[in-house]
Amino acid sequence: MTTHPFAANLFLKQCIPHAAIENQESKIENRMTHFPASNLLTDCRQIAQALQRAGFAHDDAYDKASLFAAAAARLPHTDNPIALFVPGRLELLGKHTDYAGGRSIVAAVERGFCVVAAPRADNLFHITDAAANDPISFAISPDLAPTVGHWSNYPQTVARRIARNVPGPLLGLDLIFASDLPPAAGMSSSSALMIACFFAIAHANQLFRRPEYPANIHNYEDLAAYLATIENGQSFASLPGDKGVGTFGGSEDHTAILTCQPRHLRQYSYCPVRFEQTIPLPTGYTFAIAASGVSAEKTGPAMDPYNRASLLARAAVDQWNAATGRTDAHLAAAIQSDPAAPDRLRTILRDTPDLLRRFEQFHAESNEIIPAAADALLRNDIASLTPLVDRSQHLAQTLLSNQTPETVHLARSARRLGSPAASAFGAGFGGSVWALIQTQSAPQFLAAWQADYHASFPTRRDASTFFLTRPGPAAGRLFA
Repeated sequence: MTTHPFAANLFLKQCIPHAAIENQESKIENRMTHFPASNLLTDCRQIAQALQRAGFAHDDAYDKASLFAAAAARLPHTDNPIALFVPGRLELLGKHTDYAGGRSIVAAVERGFCVVAAPRADNLFHITDAAANDPISFAISPDLAPTVGHWSNYPQTVARRIARNVPGPLLGLDLIFASDLPPAAGMSSSSALMIACFFAIAHANQLFRRPEYPANIHNYEDLAAYLATIENGQSFASLPGDKGVGTFGGSEDHTAILTCQPRHLRQYSYCPVRFEQTIPLPTGYTFAIAASGVSAEKTGPAMDPYNRASLLARAAVDQWNAATGRTDAHLAAAIQSDPAAPDRLRTILRDTPDLLRRFEQFHAESNEIIPAAADALLRNDIASLTPLVDRSQHLAQTLLSNQTPETVHLARSARRLGSPAASAFGAGFGGSVWALIQTQSAPQFLAAWQADYHASFPTRRDASTFFLTRPGPAAGRLFA
């Protein structure tokens, strides 16, 4: 039998059940990251070299190696550690489309969580941020009550959902993380932390050998969708849902974090997760990222407006179904039901302006802008990409209404300073902006962009972060 592509993947055969590996062998391409074995606790140089082989640039690899060393220094002695890198994600296009069945174009960024963990003999989960004195500890239990409003809500929600979906005792862990990903900046730091906690618990307890998982999770698209339901509280197949973290989001973030690849963008549609195509980043270009310093914490002040965008999409479908007698699950299904459906939806929604605006933004982003932008990128036609991204940003400001003065300024400033395409991304209501820029002029552009922003929003100087990134590797494991 030929080697299944998952065998070269970050979690090797532990992530997907062996039966599913055999069933999917002819269907799944090898797009995931392999992090070669390294002596994590003693050899930072070897870690950096392993990360370079996985697709990191030289300087980024050595930066990550120092973060792993900082985390490992605080891990209790063990002969069986697990070490993970879990990146944030960049959403090129796809503003609030995933939970409505739409599509997006995504990449992993070269920043994220460097995690080391060791199994314990009891069921306690000890988690420590290596850069802060804020450790948390709790029992992995179906009766766990997550702490809303604190970052511990994310790992506690993961632990409780696993305990409810997989009956029986579960081992705890000591987990230390160090991160260079700006928190609450629209790059999925919360999803990345949840994924890291999930895989640490899965490794310690061999969850993918438990019968509940082969019955429900057959590939990485399934896994991404399941991880999204841990966050949004929905059920997945026969695995019952739970409260989640309080947001009504989709699976874009989890899909990007698990499946993206270096120097490439990936296009997906959702509900269910469906891979559509891989798009090489145009030659000679990279991304500049500006984290505005306006917190986009989805379980904080941004939760209500974020959830409102989701609820408006749901309400538009409800009106459509009531008027047509259909039972479409989301906006994408309604639009795809008939060539005349978009115009009919406009007629049905014309007396509810909020729902009509939400429909128009979704339809334009998912069905017009993204297909055309993907074609432009595949042709290396940056001139054709420019108006498409400008339109996406304009619709976010005028119809989706999820922008702040800071993100609007950053997108306009990037275009004025020479970027052919720039847009806010993620949940919005704060967060970050990406700018496509030629690699050779990227450092100068980044400095000018940062200086302009600090001059215009001096109170955001200390909280904002500017950096360059190529599309990076998906989440990966280093073996000690």
